[in-house]
Amino acid sequence: MEPGEERDEGSRFPAAFVLGAVIVALLFGGLLLLTRFTRPSGNAAAVQHLPFGAAEQAYAEHIHFNDLQMAKASNFLNQEFTYVAGTISNDGAKTLLGLEVIIEFRDPFNQVILRENELLIGTKARPLDAGQRRDFQVTLEHVPAEWNQQYPVFRVIGLILE
Repeated sequence: MEPGEERDEGSRFPAAFVLGAVIVALLFGGLLLLTRFTRPSGNAAAVQHLPFGAAEQAYAEHIHFNDLQMAKASNFLNQEFTYVAGTISNDGAKTLLGLEVIIEFRDPFNQVILRENELLIGTKARPLDAGQRRDFQVTLEHVPAEWNQQYPVFRVIGLILE
């Protein structure tokens, strides 16, 4: 081989390396732009809560949660779920078109260790008439081990009344 041929191969390596680095940078830049423009905005991810003004707060005392039962189960991926079931009683004079609650689990020191918002009666669900009862079930993915083994506390935080 002639000395000039070896020099050509040696000069091709830095050019190929720079070209590869430019391609990787372009791909990374394109991916960054793509994720920036396809990411949901903060307003789209905001949760809409049901109204809870003075009238709804006054009516909340007519809603009761009875016959609570709990069960645990795991799926084939070894994920554990906790089911809370019971009955909603509408002991007031108005029909419930929507009902949102907070479910709180506590530790042995009575401190809240899990707080979950749940829509028990959605706006597309069948209304709960005055004096009526309805069964419900809530599925929770993770209840902390520090839980005091007591039934959770249900607090009404949103209502739509007819």
